[in-house]
Amino acid sequence: MTNLASSQDFIRHIVFFSSKDPADISRVSNGLSMLANIPSVRHFEVGTNLNKDNYGNEVDVIVYAEFEDEAAMQAYRNHPIYEECVRLVRPLREMRFAADFKSAPIEDPASVTPA
Repeated sequence: MTNLASSQDFIRHIVFFSSKDPADISRVSNGLSMLANIPSVRHFEVGTNLNKDNYGNEVDVIVYAEFEDEAAMQAYRNHPIYEECVRLVRPLREMRFAADFKSAPIEDPASVTPA
């Protein structure tokens, strides 16, 4: 994995999971953690949702990954570790929502105007 700092666009990959059984949340998280070992991943994180509110708590585990380009993301999805992760985690999960988008680093955060 490379450093987050870069002067070029990259792809952010965010995936939300819920566990069928709350007792399996750590198993889901641990299973997803193996994805960090795929060489085409630029940056990888797995975390447990800390947000507990009255409107819904459907998300248990979040994956955040970065890729240099679409080819790197496709290599990630085609890697044997990815296939093994799917085999282990899919039976434990209820829901999975994924989103990918291109992002460019902000050179000067002070120059960003809040919306």
